[in-house]
Amino acid sequence: MKQAMKSIHQSIILAGLLLMIPLQGCQDLLEKKPLGQLTSDNFFQNETHALWATNAVYNLLRNWEVHVFSYIGMTDIVSDDADKGSTPNDANFLLEIDDFTYDAGNLAMSTVWSGYFRGIYRANLAIDNIPNIDMNENLKARYIAENKFLRAYFYFTLVRWFGDLPLILKPLTPDEYKQPRVPAADVYAAIIQDLQDAADVLPDAYPATETGRATRGAANAYLAKVYLTIGDFGKAEEFAMKVINSGVYGLFPDYAKLFLPEGENSIESVFEVQSTALDIGGAGSQYNEVQGVRGVPNLGWGFNRPSDDLIAEFERGDPRRDATILYVGEVLPDGSAYVQDNPEIVGERYNQKAWVPEHTGGNGNGPGNIRLFRYAEVLLIAAEALNENGNTAQALTYLNMVRARARGGKAVLPDVTLTDKSTLRNAIWHERRVELGMEQHRWFDLLRQGRADQVMAKLKPKFTAGKNELFPIPQSEIDLSGGQMTQNPGY
Repeated sequence: MKQAMKSIHQSIILAGLLLMIPLQGCQDLLEKKPLGQLTSDNFFQNETHALWATNAVYNLLRNWEVHVFSYIGMTDIVSDDADKGSTPNDANFLLEIDDFTYDAGNLAMSTVWSGYFRGIYRANLAIDNIPNIDMNENLKARYIAENKFLRAYFYFTLVRWFGDLPLILKPLTPDEYKQPRVPAADVYAAIIQDLQDAADVLPDAYPATETGRATRGAANAYLAKVYLTIGDFGKAEEFAMKVINSGVYGLFPDYAKLFLPEGENSIESVFEVQSTALDIGGAGSQYNEVQGVRGVPNLGWGFNRPSDDLIAEFERGDPRRDATILYVGEVLPDGSAYVQDNPEIVGERYNQKAWVPEHTGGNGNGPGNIRLFRYAEVLLIAAEALNENGNTAQALTYLNMVRARARGGKAVLPDVTLTDKSTLRNAIWHERRVELGMEQHRWFDLLRQGRADQVMAKLKPKFTAGKNELFPIPQSEIDLSGGQMTQNPGY
């Protein structure tokens, strides 16, 4: 039943994408479309159009330019959690990221810039046009809130990568296409406003047929994370506690199974990208493929290799290490085969959290949901904020809840009893790394903690403080702006 509902949801999203495509076409071509075909002139006329427009924004979350190759490079591979992986000469643009030798012409930067701003563009269209539709007012408000949540998500990722950004909160006319960057603080203010607007309207949950849509809990969780990122620990605590006190979420009992199909959309899921492998395709993603076992049995690409440094971070006996890393000779999580050695790969191992079982349509049709926000992270945000705010006892409660689930009844990972603020802070940061390892959080954590220089300089001698904390604005965007858009320092 779950898979059937998931398939229905993804088919709707795919239909939304296909029917939104004409909105981006050239105006003179649109004017020549046959009668009865959707164009920018006759779209946003009814409730169904509002649904399609909203689904078209969700659809991008599975897109190559949003959550696949470049995204993994600019989150995991750039950090101390992972190396490029694959074979030595494969995807040199990711090797440049791994080694901090990239420049403004690197493919990854232009890829995500295009993908995330396309998401913002679609959300802006929906937010601008849905209010004019004659439809159920509650549903109208919800669709607008969903689009604001998604716009905030796209901007939150971009601002942490690039710093100052063009802030575009409405569809642009042709004479407005060249936009300057505004200070990152203004971008964060817009993100917070969008998430607050969303939290005021979104429901706590949806019927099973609408699984995967943004909820009030997701909006509040992202507010907590945004405030943690900008160092407002009072607000981070406030919004993390809203999620905790809602009673909607909990920890999935088995960490090792959390990343298998049975753990998708579980009680721990705050927000995850919905993917499924349909016979007709179109509802999966390549997130799993690019990180899959390179060679028999999975025929993946083998990128995003868990690093030696990450492995060393796990405490002795921590079951999360084996749930995170897939080794040569290890039996696959479904017991179907074992990982065979690929002699072309040095230090071969894989991100087990991205593994998926055999499915229809080939690896490019990956059915694995992408976990963007788990309840465990909410607990760790609360623990970190509470510690900074002087409430050590409650911070320890939430920290130890995460550790208790991880130990799974084994005599490992004893409760933390530290009371010194600085020492406990480091313990919480450690816990974030091993709990969320290979889930694309580590780089952003190092940045907000102000430790990128300290941590990366030991591992990557070409890391340059004052430069590599931000990625360069794609040179193509600077060229197109006619000089209005400036470059980040050092590039």
